[in-house]
Amino acid sequence: MTAKNEDVLVNVEGGVGLLTLNRPKAINSLTHGMVTTMAERLAAWENDDSVRAVLLTGAGERGLCAGGDVVAIYHSAKADGAEARRFWFDEYRLNAHIGRYPKPYVSIMDGIVMGGGVGVGAHGNVRVVTDTTKMAMPEVGIGFIPDVGGTYLLSRAPGKLGLHAALTGAPFSGADAIVMGFADHYVPHDKIDEFTRAVIADGVDAALAAHAQEPPASPLAEQRSWIDECYTGDTVADIIAALRAHDAPAAGEAADLIATRSPIALSVTLESVRRAAKLQSLEDTLRQEYRVSCASLKSHDLVEGIRAQLVDKDRNPKWRPATLAEVTEADVEAYFAPVDPELTFEGETQ
Repeated sequence: MTAKNEDVLVNVEGGVGLLTLNRPKAINSLTHGMVTTMAERLAAWENDDSVRAVLLTGAGERGLCAGGDVVAIYHSAKADGAEARRFWFDEYRLNAHIGRYPKPYVSIMDGIVMGGGVGVGAHGNVRVVTDTTKMAMPEVGIGFIPDVGGTYLLSRAPGKLGLHAALTGAPFSGADAIVMGFADHYVPHDKIDEFTRAVIADGVDAALAAHAQEPPASPLAEQRSWIDECYTGDTVADIIAALRAHDAPAAGEAADLIATRSPIALSVTLESVRRAAKLQSLEDTLRQEYRVSCASLKSHDLVEGIRAQLVDKDRNPKWRPATLAEVTEADVEAYFAPVDPELTFEGETQ
């Protein structure tokens, strides 16, 4: 079987539907076409009795997926935003479908797994990480807010680990991902090929029994004491102040990192994660994220953040508002306003 979109390689082997994200030069960043191909295949395989499981991998050596194609988002935001809204609409529906998939959906989250990569990997029911996993929700660094169901997972991580990951945007390890609820199983990087062959030959359970290992200690879990203490503040400014006042060197480093991020994105992210904690389902959270993402298209900071990091690459964004003190409650609230059309899921009506 050949795929219509060669950015996603599609095959069925031994009753396992194989999806390989295939843009290795871009660390398999997701395009709209890739999202569409994945959605179509998952829908077809769901009702195909000859397919008993799905296996998601990324081509190349660098990782599963570095996120969405944010340069395309940049160009859409500079125009009318319509294509970005369509992309997110379909991407978030795919994330929800993965979250409720009725067959084993095995995601190999090896290497870099960030942003949109978390969306296609961390909502599956068999989530595998390795010793090379470098996971992150780094959106605040480009003036954006964690999406793809990321706030659902971040808000449910133990203690304040999710807020730490969201506000710093810093990467965390495979062992951290398991502790935080972003993954389930640990397989060493050098055993991944054997593991994937075993999934096809012997089934998911047998492959896990043969190759999954006890993960190493989680560095973030070992830092829970200062993280839980410092991230309780009402505002991002309160959190930064608590981090700076703490004697743990890593706390000061976290404060320095947060201070480089977009003030409005940080403020909205804090509110988004806190609201997500009160929402009942992944779908409810994705609906909220869709509103927030659509609002981001109208912000100065999304275009400026992508410009600085990925277009001009001067790494010197000029945020607006420039400081946390200038961000108002109304500024934050505006990100959660209804949109037209709202995000809907299969079987729902607007």
